[in-house]
Amino acid sequence: MSTDFKKLLPENAAHFINNSWVSSKSSDPVTNPATGETIAQVAMGSKADADKAVAAAKKAQKKWAAVPQPQRAEYLYEFARQIEKNKKTLATLLTTEQGKPLAESEGEVDTAILMLRFYAGLGWKRTGHVLASNHPHHQAITKESPLGVVAAIIPWNFPLAIFARKTAPALLAGNTIVVKPSENTPLCSLALATLSHAAGIPNGVINVICGEGSKVGDALVKHPDVELVTMTGSTRAGKIIAKNAAEKVIPVSLELGGKAPFIVLADADIEKAAQDAIDARMANCGQVCICNERTYIQREAYEPFMRALKKAAEKIIVGDPLAKKTTMGPKVSAAEKEHVEQLLAQTKKEGGNIFWQGKIPDAKKFKGGNWVAPTIVTDLPAHATILKEEAFGPILPVVVFDTIDEVIRLANDCEYGLSSYLYTRDLLSAMQISDALEYGEVYINRYGPEEINGFHAGWKLSGIGGDDGEHGYQLYVKQKTVYLNYQS
Repeated sequence: MSTDFKKLLPENAAHFINNSWVSSKSSDPVTNPATGETIAQVAMGSKADADKAVAAAKKAQKKWAAVPQPQRAEYLYEFARQIEKNKKTLATLLTTEQGKPLAESEGEVDTAILMLRFYAGLGWKRTGHVLASNHPHHQAITKESPLGVVAAIIPWNFPLAIFARKTAPALLAGNTIVVKPSENTPLCSLALATLSHAAGIPNGVINVICGEGSKVGDALVKHPDVELVTMTGSTRAGKIIAKNAAEKVIPVSLELGGKAPFIVLADADIEKAAQDAIDARMANCGQVCICNERTYIQREAYEPFMRALKKAAEKIIVGDPLAKKTTMGPKVSAAEKEHVEQLLAQTKKEGGNIFWQGKIPDAKKFKGGNWVAPTIVTDLPAHATILKEEAFGPILPVVVFDTIDEVIRLANDCEYGLSSYLYTRDLLSAMQISDALEYGEVYINRYGPEEINGFHAGWKLSGIGGDDGEHGYQLYVKQKTVYLNYQS
């Protein structure tokens, strides 16, 4: 296994604060989820470390905001170039640290580059409006202003892409940022910090502090100098963040859990729908917030769909994530593996039947890994836990329905509202069902990922605020109105 990625990491466990490596009093190992072997030691921060990071960001913010927006965009372009130069190295690090297949990791690096370039492309965008005034020789002007210091709490399932997703709009808007990566995948954030330094981004503009959410994340959210918290993660953590941020009356952007329904009508392209149902469930070992969490197939098409679904599932190759032929790797951690295993056991206890199950690698070097076999389950009762609780793993439940009204009710009977899928050849059904689905995103005859110029936002317990596009950018600015009298 190549370890070239170590050139992008600190020699000893450290945070990245003010463009320097800052050591910590304590550290924890980061392990390879495929083997259980230790990759590196990572710093475990404290409230004092969080305070240092925020202080550096605050000190740098006014000067950074004074840089003209088109010039800030040029820094993002250079950051993207640095990532592109190190694409293979970053992809290997991501696979080694997180466990997704190398092809998926390379795709994630490309996504991070795209996000930086998209926001850099907004460098010459308008930053306000001239409004009509009710008085002669008067003008009213709205102007965008940066918020200040942004705290970004990012998850382990897409650590490179989501780093870029939060950092790019924050920096373009004139904010500085403190990133708190997941304890499972901190190395990707540290590597990107190294490349931000190589891109010439000034001291204190990007900072990375590692550690537990209950300590470092909590300290960032509660810090008096943090003006926005943007977080992607669990609904449980999001509720805590929202409560703490409310004490300071600051905005939050929270992308939380998902339980996407995948609806297939009888008139759909069954072969395509079945393949997409597998791809949308098994990507990244099912560890995607917009994953197909429950498939609904209309009764008339059930038999051909299940044949096509099994055929698609049998193409899955679970194995060494660094091998080119592999299409599914391990779960990110032992805790995540245990959650999926417990959920599958509960599913069987509640009456669900295993329709198909894949195999996990049996090589000696993988004995310590977090492997879970991809599984399709059927014959589920309406109250089945797996139809309500986010699985975040490679278990695909299939449910039969008869009418459109029935499937809309089943799909919306959920506390989450992030993404949804619909397969049909009928335009009338497509539009009526997409209107009725209580989700922030509806994919018709295709699955993800979402587009960078869209708005990735959840309804209900899937969050508040959102990411991407012009709507996502607006979360990083505040508006100022200037009333001007130029009458002599």
